[in-house]
Amino acid sequence: MAQATIGNSEFDRDTAVTARERDVYDADVSEGWTILGAANGGYLLAMVGRALGQALPHSDPFSVSAHYLSVSRPGPAVIRTRSIRTGGRLSTGQASLLQYEADGTEVERIRVLATYGELDALSDDVRTTAKPPAMPPSEHCLGPESVPAGLVSELTGRLDIRLDPDTAGWISGRPSGKGETRGWFDLADGRPHDALTLLLAVDALPPTTFEMGLPGWVPTVELTAHIRRRPAPGPLRVSMTTRNLAGGFLEEDAEVWDSEDHLVAQARQLAVAPRG
Repeated sequence: MAQATIGNSEFDRDTAVTARERDVYDADVSEGWTILGAANGGYLLAMVGRALGQALPHSDPFSVSAHYLSVSRPGPAVIRTRSIRTGGRLSTGQASLLQYEADGTEVERIRVLATYGELDALSDDVRTTAKPPAMPPSEHCLGPESVPAGLVSELTGRLDIRLDPDTAGWISGRPSGKGETRGWFDLADGRPHDALTLLLAVDALPPTTFEMGLPGWVPTVELTAHIRRRPAPGPLRVSMTTRNLAGGFLEEDAEVWDSEDHLVAQARQLAVAPRG
């Protein structure tokens, strides 16, 4: 298969937005990015992020915080944006993705507050103690063909995720009990990564609860992503951890590393835990 370029990939087509009027964009939530009929949170974040990138004077997301208010389903959607502050280096905006119920009622699905800038203008100065996750080469990891049939979703076919066997015991029915998931991440059509695919990557791996012995849907309540730099060409490595599941909720912390060992994105989300 020829590698898709930015702009002609399935991801770009399915996150496309069309300006209807100032600050109003039409979109279509694709069935191809769903899990159990619900659109993936990272996919939706990328779609809203694309609209904000068109509405604001700066093109790249730096910090994006989303509250997921109701379940997004395949079908038409409208994204309404509002510029809150515009400066020389950064601009901040708000966006809401809405869909219509069968009776015509407009329902807000996601509300986002985001700050945008220009990734190419960032300083090269890096001072960090963070280290990329230790993982086997992708050919020694577990691909989509290893996932039990009952856990395969529409989303699975759009991604090329290779899971670290040390964090994928759930596949063979032997979860480790640890709140950890690590894997290599690419789009199935080979589209190169950019800031929008980083918004997808922070919420695309199987939830950490699988490895904790808790199968089932893990809906996101709130997710905040930080895009730290433009990724180098090549596959991404994603590490997700949960340290505290309590009261029926859990946090998931994500780190995304590029092929040159740069930490390119970070995220934390609060999600609803599956019932054990």
